[in-house]
Amino acid sequence: MRQMLRLLLAFFVVGPVLAEGRGPAVRDYPAVKVADGAYVIHGPLGHPSVENQGFMNNPGFIVGKDGVVVIDPGSGVQSGEMVMRQIRKVTDLPVVALIDTHVHGDHWLANHAFHQINPKIPTYGHPKMIEKVEQGEGDSWIALLKRLTEGATDGTGIYAPNLAVRHGDEVELAGIKFQFLYGEKAHSDTDLMVFIPEKSLMFLGDNVMNNRFGRMDNGTFKGNIAAIEMAMASGATVFVPGHGPTGNIAVPQAFQRYLSILREEVAKYLDEGLSDFEMKPKVVEALAEFKDWVDFNAEVGRHISVAYLEVEAEMF
Repeated sequence: MRQMLRLLLAFFVVGPVLAEGRGPAVRDYPAVKVADGAYVIHGPLGHPSVENQGFMNNPGFIVGKDGVVVIDPGSGVQSGEMVMRQIRKVTDLPVVALIDTHVHGDHWLANHAFHQINPKIPTYGHPKMIEKVEQGEGDSWIALLKRLTEGATDGTGIYAPNLAVRHGDEVELAGIKFQFLYGEKAHSDTDLMVFIPEKSLMFLGDNVMNNRFGRMDNGTFKGNIAAIEMAMASGATVFVPGHGPTGNIAVPQAFQRYLSILREEVAKYLDEGLSDFEMKPKVVEALAEFKDWVDFNAEVGRHISVAYLEVEAEMF
């Protein structure tokens, strides 16, 4: 009896400690077919939170002749495991490669789930992303996601890209050609866009968002506008944004229009001598078509400030 009590006590003491080391499973989100053999799992709109468990990007997967390629698997090991569950509803083929569009952890920390299955899985990213992860960007994102989700992403490790790709590079994975486009400083200075010519499909990363806004602190409006122009000139007809619904060329056009209007309005009022907070009501008025996008009110002031500093710096 005493031995049984000791075992029960050990279970109730140790069990919760082990459970606290790992966040709960992310609920399933459906994989939507966006092209032949190509699927996107559209995350909820908004920032990482307790409610979404940190999952809020758009992981994609491409089914080839002998394997699956995953693009931007998500924010934590739990998100990656959810993506794997959706892949298994479509195919039994193995995941043979990962592609990370940029350094922000809500897109790539879920690499962990696939490295659990294959520790040597080829994982592609821009060299500047690899450098920034080595400098601690992954650790910063682990801490940020833990705080924003109150531990929902706990248990996630850092598995950075192990293969560098640059603008103009092309790789063949699972019998499918993937082309990489890079703009010097768009949403960040690490952003790859992934074009799959045979499917006329473009993964834009966070260079484009749809019906939702994010931060611009690590990027430039000028560079982001140019990157979108490059994506639209690719010949793609289906565009997957980093956040928000997939669609046709209207998706990048809308986000580029937002960036362009905001930058032009800021430049105009800066020339008139207004400060960033003085011009904000006028700039917001010019952006009325975007006022219902998620986090517009939370982000537009920051965007104006970033654009103000960018335009001001160009004057000198």
